[in-house]
Amino acid sequence: MNFQQLRSVREAVRRGFNLTEVAAMLHTSQPGVSRQIRELEDELGIDIFVRAGKRLTGLTPPGTTLLPIVERMLLEADNLRRAGEDFRASEQGCLSIAATHSQARYALPQVVRDFRALYPQVSLHLHQGSPRQVAEMLISGEADIGVATEALGSYEQLATLPCYRWSHSIVVPPGHPLLNEPGPVSLQALARHPIITYEQGYTGRAHIDKAFATAGLAPDVVLTAMDADVVKTYVELGMGVGIIASIAFDAERDRHLHAIDARHLFEVNLTRLALRRGAWLRGYAYAFIESFVPTLTAEVVREAVQLETL
Repeated sequence: MNFQQLRSVREAVRRGFNLTEVAAMLHTSQPGVSRQIRELEDELGIDIFVRAGKRLTGLTPPGTTLLPIVERMLLEADNLRRAGEDFRASEQGCLSIAATHSQARYALPQVVRDFRALYPQVSLHLHQGSPRQVAEMLISGEADIGVATEALGSYEQLATLPCYRWSHSIVVPPGHPLLNEPGPVSLQALARHPIITYEQGYTGRAHIDKAFATAGLAPDVVLTAMDADVVKTYVELGMGVGIIASIAFDAERDRHLHAIDARHLFEVNLTRLALRRGAWLRGYAYAFIESFVPTLTAEVVREAVQLETL
């Protein structure tokens, strides 16, 4: 048994049983992948994969049982390598952060700047994606740390920690009728205008939909986007009223728009930081986390991950 055999099994599942893609991922040939898998099956005395001719079509029941063990063995091998690197070169290496656009654009820049000043020899990689993609990058090992508002808490492979709470704002052009409301803007008044906001699954969109549904309102959402800057662009064009994260509005930069506090309309949102359970984090990764959320010290993070793993 060797790690190349285990990687062949893991990647076969991750790549939808497409051995051509597995071979490209592992920098080998398709016959080589097939041989690695068959040799492992022969050693274990079981079939890991269901086959149709020479094609893999799924996992057998024993294969389904063995896959988590394969994943753990490869994770621990990676942990062993990272631990060695940590002791050998504690301030050198790479750190991969996966985040949604809102987090990468508005919450992380100062943290990234400060981290680079402290660890100039660490190569920092920032990946952007949907909350689901952030979770998948963590689970696959492509990312070390994930930051998002929605979805991260629903993956059992991940340990999540609260970062900060935030609310939404309504953004409108100058002279918009909502600026003349006698009191706080109501959902009813807001629903009278076409709305531009985030796509489903992004940046608290679920709380926006829930508020309207609870009030028995069906807003006219004319445009959705992943990015608050895109939302603001179309609001400036007069296409509708924007609903964005408050952190995404800057009075100086967005001087052609006005923001209206909407915390009384929509539920407060919680940004979470996620880590893959059981993964070894280099010392500088803990420094990055603490720079982002000072209360999340290395001790707190280790304890939370350990408790969630038990």
